[in-house]
Amino acid sequence: MKTIGVLTSGGDAPGMNAAIRAVVRSGCENGFRVMGIRRGYNGLMYGDMYEMNLRSVSNIINRGGTILYSARSPEFKTEEGMQKAIAVCKEMGMEGIVVIGGDGSFRGARDLSLRGIPCVGIPGTIDNDIACCDYTIGYDTSMNTVMEMVDRLRDTSESHDRCSVVEVMGRKAGYIALNSGIACGATTILIPEVPYDFERDVIERMRRTQKTGKRHFIIIVAEGIGGTQEMAKRIEEETGVETRATILGHVQRGGSPSVRDRVVGSKMGCLAVELLKKGIGNRVVAMQKDEIVDFDIFEALNMHKTIDMNVYNLAHKISI
Repeated sequence: MKTIGVLTSGGDAPGMNAAIRAVVRSGCENGFRVMGIRRGYNGLMYGDMYEMNLRSVSNIINRGGTILYSARSPEFKTEEGMQKAIAVCKEMGMEGIVVIGGDGSFRGARDLSLRGIPCVGIPGTIDNDIACCDYTIGYDTSMNTVMEMVDRLRDTSESHDRCSVVEVMGRKAGYIALNSGIACGATTILIPEVPYDFERDVIERMRRTQKTGKRHFIIIVAEGIGGTQEMAKRIEEETGVETRATILGHVQRGGSPSVRDRVVGSKMGCLAVELLKKGIGNRVVAMQKDEIVDFDIFEALNMHKTIDMNVYNLAHKISI
């Protein structure tokens, strides 16, 4: 019986448990022994793992986070750390690993593959910033969480004729901000990928909508922009509109995953096992045009992803 492992690495994302469940059940059905590796590459280096079975993953598809836990591992990036992980793989007879995470996790998978441990990556990150992939596990749930929170904030903003400046996650990627901003009817959306002028894109847009009778405002800001509190203070000083800043933070990573995240996670997990069954490693599973496909991991890591400016322009066209 072949042995494979599954781990989650980097930031947690809703839907990771659905992917773990699919890997374990698909693996068992294909005759694999499946080891659940705790706390990412740290667990791989130090043998923190256990054998999973069909019942190990019962009733987890609805849970946020990851039952395998996650951790960042600077030690694993060193050659010494890598060799520790390889030694554990050989000791356990592990012939392949499914790695669920983001770009950093995939680089670890690539390095293991180059050293003879076949790995398949599954994109799990709320930021949706994996270049080879149109959609990553956790993205939909995160956007719905933002939408729900901003809808609640709007009730107060409308009641008091206020402006709410809402910071959402996305240090280098504005996908959450852009699409949740459209869904929430934000007056302005600021993202790292698009340069902005504060006077033109925030103050003047607010004044323009005030002339048409608007009295409350929602400004969505990706965390990579920064300065949310200062931005709120400046808006109040220049417009006279009472303004509050809200940083949503890690609430966006939690919660029960949406249907989309559960289904996509399940599909990706099954394909990852099919690849390992065929002896194929050094791959990344991805969604392209609603199809689940796979790429060479080197090709995937060298791809670049850009914001759709048509969507960005549409967002501001309909938010006046």
